[in-house]
Amino acid sequence: MVWCFDHSFTENGLMHPTLALVSRPDVSADDFTHLLSQLLPHLSPVDPGTVRRAVSQKRQVAKVQLPDESTGQLRADVLNLVEGLDLPAADKLCVAVVPAELAAAERLLLIMDVDSTLIRQEVIELLAAHAGREAEVAAVTEAAMRGELDFAQSLIQRVSTLKGLPEQVLAEVIERIEFSAGAEALVRRMHAAGHVVAVVSGGFQQILDPLATELGLDHALANTLGITDGILDGTVHGDIVDRATKERMLRSWAAEHQIPLGATIAAGDGANDLDMVCAAGLGVAFNAKPALRERASVAIDFGELDVIADLVLQDLAELKSNN
Repeated sequence: MVWCFDHSFTENGLMHPTLALVSRPDVSADDFTHLLSQLLPHLSPVDPGTVRRAVSQKRQVAKVQLPDESTGQLRADVLNLVEGLDLPAADKLCVAVVPAELAAAERLLLIMDVDSTLIRQEVIELLAAHAGREAEVAAVTEAAMRGELDFAQSLIQRVSTLKGLPEQVLAEVIERIEFSAGAEALVRRMHAAGHVVAVVSGGFQQILDPLATELGLDHALANTLGITDGILDGTVHGDIVDRATKERMLRSWAAEHQIPLGATIAAGDGANDLDMVCAAGLGVAFNAKPALRERASVAIDFGELDVIADLVLQDLAELKSNN
């Protein structure tokens, strides 16, 4: 059985919500097809003829047109069904229900966290390593991302450990930063489709600016480290970028670009991202802590950020039958 990737995905000119499934790269096409054949009969009244298939960076992708009334608990129901199938591919899927408003939007806003989302590392820990305080700072960061500490107070505490470091450590840290797998491809695909890409971070503007320039991001906001006479003074200048700020920037940038909130996507990994992820049209938990994962509308549990593009874009080549 082979399903096609149909770019229109409409009925009577109306866009429908879609169920999107994306596999890890190690899931074979045969296993994915078998999973779909087992899953689809349970998704009444879904028509198997509306299923579309594609391949993205060796990931198997399927999208299913949904009747509007079926979206409420569908993702949870599908996750339960997949778990119950006991198939080789069943524990290697990202499952999302993409709302009709987002699927139909001409322009989207993607807003992401930076540390442990856009990039692999936590910048504050890289900086703290220069002060010999990495383990201490990492423990506080972990607790803050789990939602166990007030983020602003924890940031002030962690930044204080950097007091006395020379400004040049910032350049050394920038050299060590690695983008998450798929980050560059995600930005490229979103921009190619005409969408807006932004980041908002509880990290530091001095580190973020060159990364944003390298990726060509449309907006980038983070905290500003205090520097006096070329020395980090252990403070944060200005208002701290916390979870409320992140949601506020989601709304502000969406309004600036005249993009409805329902046509926004927010991705992050920790409790500090909770407000923007819950406010967005599609909220993504990326290898996230439970505090965020339990509230997000989709979880990506393998480290490939461009899965987000697989979920929301129609830029993949149609999967052709060999028959």
